Amino acid sequence: MSVHDELTSVQRSLDDLFRSLGRLEKQLGTGGLEMRRVRADANHLRESVALLRDAAASPADPKRPDLVTISDTPYDSALWRDSDDEGLGARDRRAP
Repeated sequence: MSVHDELTSVQRSLDDLFRSLGRLEKQLGTGGLEMRRVRADANHLRESVALLRDAAASPADPKRPDLVTISDTPYDSALWRDSDDEGLGARDRRAP
């Protein structure tokens, strides 16, 4: 079976679970801690299946960005003539 088929099967089972929980709530009431807990767990299952469905719908291998080649040759030192050495001050001045 494909992933889509499996997720559809799980969704049908969850729908059956919710119908059964509805019938149980009519017989036992909704106020008990156990019933509220089972209902909350079923809701968490539904949310988890929705997340799985979203993850299966998105591509498994997102497109990698194009790589940029950086040359190993040294940069032109003229690029840094007007800059200060960080933390050391300007070349023609003394530190205080």
